Amino acid sequence: MNNIIEIFKEITTIPRCSGTHNPFINYIKEYALKYDFLCLVDKYNNILCKKAISNAKLSFQSHYDIVCLSDNCVPIIVQEADLLKAENSTLGSDNGIGCAYMLYLMSQGYDCEYLFTSDEEIGLIGANNLELKLNAQYMLNLDSEEEGEICIGCAGGVDIFGKNFNRKIVANNENLELYEITISNLQGGHSGVDIDKNIPNALKLLAKTVKECEGKLLDINGGERINSIPANAKAIIAAKQQPTACHENMKIEKINTKSEHLNILDEKIIEFIYTFANGIRAYDKTLNVVRDSINLARIKTTIDCVEIELSARSMDNYELKTLKEETKALLSNFNFEVTTNGKYPAWKPDINDFTTIVHTIYKKHNENASLEAIHAGLECAIFKDKFPNIKVASIGPTINFPHSKKEQVSIKSVENVFKVVEEITKQYT
Repeated sequence: MNNIIEIFKEITTIPRCSGTHNPFINYIKEYALKYDFLCLVDKYNNILCKKAISNAKLSFQSHYDIVCLSDNCVPIIVQEADLLKAENSTLGSDNGIGCAYMLYLMSQGYDCEYLFTSDEEIGLIGANNLELKLNAQYMLNLDSEEEGEICIGCAGGVDIFGKNFNRKIVANNENLELYEITISNLQGGHSGVDIDKNIPNALKLLAKTVKECEGKLLDINGGERINSIPANAKAIIAAKQQPTACHENMKIEKINTKSEHLNILDEKIIEFIYTFANGIRAYDKTLNVVRDSINLARIKTTIDCVEIELSARSMDNYELKTLKEETKALLSNFNFEVTTNGKYPAWKPDINDFTTIVHTIYKKHNENASLEAIHAGLECAIFKDKFPNIKVASIGPTINFPHSKKEQVSIKSVENVFKVVEEITKQYT
């Protein structure tokens, strides 16, 4: 089992931030050649490895990109007893562990299809644009993050973007003071699976402080990724009264500069952030999962406008459309021009012969193994759409705090889940 951890440590040294492809592609090409696999790459940087003469019944699939909280980050792994973490960055166990499982299986010569997809973390780009053909009847996705859970359904999602071009230069007749408000190093987290954990949203906290001091907004920036709960944000405001910090991680500094004129952003921007119902919108008690949610993820001040990004999710495609349309209308009422992108479908929970076999095998290793649905976008939904007859399940080891600096994975969990993966592999080869 140490081989899997060593493979994970090795690929962690390869730059794999979303949008970075060639280093990993080159690594896989050499690896495939070493173990006598073909290596096919499409123009969207997806990679498919398979035997030249293949009777594969089973496809394995993982995305190879990772969330990086800073540009060009290469995680430095720290091992503490059973846990793997990283120094001041995400770990990349999402989905590096899945990639390591697949690479190990390739090294053992199993006749399967091994699909490594690109840019999952920035909108499932690779999966959505896949040009490589899968012939297997079954797919095991390795991007789940809770040992003992077999995912057979997931939320669909859509990204919503707004631009507000309203700003004006006014005389500072009221002698307003300038302040810089910064909030940093919040927990952050995944805006799907962590949306029910009451994790503070940096943008909501920032808006609360600005609203309560009746500040006028001059500049605002915050958030890290569209699928993350924002951990950092900053604003420059003009106000009569000293702002009051609403969180221990918030810092307020007076700017000792007198300004005769102020370049003020639309007051409706703070009003929108302050009043927006962020987080869970509906809960499915039957599946014991969040049904609908939306996360205010990023905001940025550019030369000519303020850009805002939100991520909506639902376990039902009709409800996802409703949430999208309602949010578009709301943003329009607050003077934003709205577009949407990155839509991916919901994967309706499906119990079939494959999921039943996966469940039976898993229960031999973990009597509490269960079939579940997850409130996050898995690429499985797209593959079900592209290959209607393929039967899909998703499993993986326990990964805590993905997409954040606290991300960690248990080595024991990695080993436990691999026993299940290997037995499923032997069942279909």
